[in-house]
Amino acid sequence: MAPVPQRKDAEVLLESGSAYGYGLKRKKSMRSYVMVKRAIDIICAFIGIILLSPLFIVVALIIKLEDPKGSIFFHQIRVGKNEKLFKMYKFRSMVSNAEELLGDLLEQNEISGAMFKMKEDPRITKIGKFIRKTSIDELPQLWNVVRGDMSLVGPRPPLPREVAEYTNYDKLRLKVTPGCTGLWQVSGRNELSFSEMVELDLIYIEHRSIMYDLKIILKTVKVLLGSKDAF
Repeated sequence: MAPVPQRKDAEVLLESGSAYGYGLKRKKSMRSYVMVKRAIDIICAFIGIILLSPLFIVVALIIKLEDPKGSIFFHQIRVGKNEKLFKMYKFRSMVSNAEELLGDLLEQNEISGAMFKMKEDPRITKIGKFIRKTSIDELPQLWNVVRGDMSLVGPRPPLPREVAEYTNYDKLRLKVTPGCTGLWQVSGRNELSFSEMVELDLIYIEHRSIMYDLKIILKTVKVLLGSKDAF
């Protein structure tokens, strides 16, 4: 590890303009990264929607057959970049009145911190168990990616009620566009605490790059193929 510059060394850097130049270079690099990332998001999301459209139709039919009166898609208000609210879309995997039943289940939360997770959630339908385990229920989020609400890779978009419990430190994870997958999802997901999720998100934000994003996407595919904790 390189030694930390002493005060005198830092003053020399500032006077020579090196620190300022490094700052501009990093800012320019991040601007290029964001532009390339957005282009990749749009292209991959459109390709994904086209290629997966037959699967979308099959899943939609099965959801309707199980519950003819229920909707195929489920949307939920989530908190995105800079705390901007947006509608996140999923295939419906729970009973139609799932939100109304949540209050009675909060005491059975199986994950610490400002999130709710329950492995044997009684609100989940039969088809819901399958599409949640395989993460098929998340596929409609590709439309959120096209819209720019989300990216393919980024921190998990939280619910407003979760953000209401955030500290200022926790809110640092809201400085970037949320993603369909991220470092938390491929590092343990529900086995990790809320604070561990925040730390992983901040690590990602600090080191994000196109190569880093690609590694997370490839690891996501590997995790999904052997998924055991997607609830």
